[in-house]
Amino acid sequence: MQQQQIERHTISVMVDNEAGVLARVIGLFSGRGYNIESLTVAEVDAQRHFSRITIVTSGTPMIIEQIKNQLRRLVPVHRVTDLTIEAPSLERELVLVKVKGAGEKRVESLRIADIFRARVVDSTIESFVFEMTGSTEKLNAFINLMQPLGLIEVSRTGVVAISRGPEAI
Repeated sequence: MQQQQIERHTISVMVDNEAGVLARVIGLFSGRGYNIESLTVAEVDAQRHFSRITIVTSGTPMIIEQIKNQLRRLVPVHRVTDLTIEAPSLERELVLVKVKGAGEKRVESLRIADIFRARVVDSTIESFVFEMTGSTEKLNAFINLMQPLGLIEVSRTGVVAISRGPEAI
């Protein structure tokens, strides 16, 4: 029997903006042993009181389908969209990266930040904090390059995603 490939999917869930909704969504994942790689949530329509939950998760195609079907059954979920397969989409993440360093390491960290278009948002004699947005892969590459130069701390927002084109999801 052939083993199914593990896939990474970005799922957008439109829900009512009310207390307990996020807990129910997270409970669905934890209760079934599904992993959440990234989770963001924010109100996106104040008049209708809708929030968008963006979840990045991994699993076999069968597991991903189970996740989507179980999310659709939750109340008050209005729409579940798998942005990985249902629509061309854009994904971005924000990261703050704190790096210490002096001398050549300091110069090198600034050079790499320039290549990656990271902005210096805080600077002291002993450290920098860089801000950068982009794909998860781009951010991971930047963080990996900063490690030998004195990486101190990383803070990430998680993935936000939106479909391309004139239609809303």
